[in-house]
Amino acid sequence: MQTTSLRHLASKLRRMAGRRPGTLTDHAVETWQISPAETRPVPPVICLPGQAERITRTAFAPLDVVLRSLRGDPAEHIPATIGYRLRDVDFVDGVLYSGKAELHLRRQTRYALRRRRPDRSLSGALYETWVGNRWFGNWLLDDCLSYRLAEQAGHPVTSMPERGGHVPRYEQLLSMAPERIGDVHFDELILFDDHHNNRGRIARAQDMRRRLLSGRTPQPNPGVFLYRGRSGDARILENEDEIAGKLQAQYGFRVMFPEDHTVDELLDACGATRVVAGIEGSQLNHGLAAMPPGGTLLTIQPADRTTTAMKLLTDRWQQRFALLVGTGTAGSFRIAWDEVQRTLALIL
Repeated sequence: MQTTSLRHLASKLRRMAGRRPGTLTDHAVETWQISPAETRPVPPVICLPGQAERITRTAFAPLDVVLRSLRGDPAEHIPATIGYRLRDVDFVDGVLYSGKAELHLRRQTRYALRRRRPDRSLSGALYETWVGNRWFGNWLLDDCLSYRLAEQAGHPVTSMPERGGHVPRYEQLLSMAPERIGDVHFDELILFDDHHNNRGRIARAQDMRRRLLSGRTPQPNPGVFLYRGRSGDARILENEDEIAGKLQAQYGFRVMFPEDHTVDELLDACGATRVVAGIEGSQLNHGLAAMPPGGTLLTIQPADRTTTAMKLLTDRWQQRFALLVGTGTAGSFRIAWDEVQRTLALIL
């Protein structure tokens, strides 16, 4: 007989009372190290003098953290990758519940005060994250790496429904075949703290690139410009056409609209390129996944939404990260062509 799960009710009441829920991994019955912590150099961002002074607002991290990442770190502590085994966990409407703790993996769609414990029970390893469910780029370059850990643990599961666009082909190329779940009760659940660029995660990134390029013979080229256009969250570069056209005419860049190309076409174009350029955003991750180590990701960003979040990815793929900060706002900004040229002179 189905019974009401009181943990959901208790969690709701704690939030209403202003009390933060506990940490889910504190309830693990087993914890193990997958890749050890280490100290490794983190390279600086490639950018022109004065770029940092243009930043008026940052995204995903405070200004001081972004400025610190611009400088790099010759000896940064990189935490370990950790696995956690839990028992008796409910997954309801995108949230994991264990005891008084919870972990949100996607936006909730139901707001009932009382929820019933799911009828279905299983055991599995979850590799998804909130940011991976929210942004395609994080799914591709974060969650798909953690899939390999879930695969090794035995039974990968995800709450992500089947998606269109480029996702199915990436899943095929990466041999990903998770079980897709709705509300379930986990008799046993494995989770991962897999957020840090230690050598284990770097090795999985290189393995991912090898899988994506297997059987291909991409031809070297000076660069690829990946259009953002009006897709996704607004970051509108008013002279994007001008920048793309001059990169093509003067430097031999290939200009592509990712939405108009297949995964295979994007991988073939970016698999041996020296530079992937464009407005900061998820469309650049197609290029980052394929570009060789030593290549450079050149991001063009508005002053009021500047981020070095993608530098975490280029560090992981052993590439370089370059930054150009435009004038204006995310709703309408511009970048001077001479600054693009001078930045390329630092790269090429």
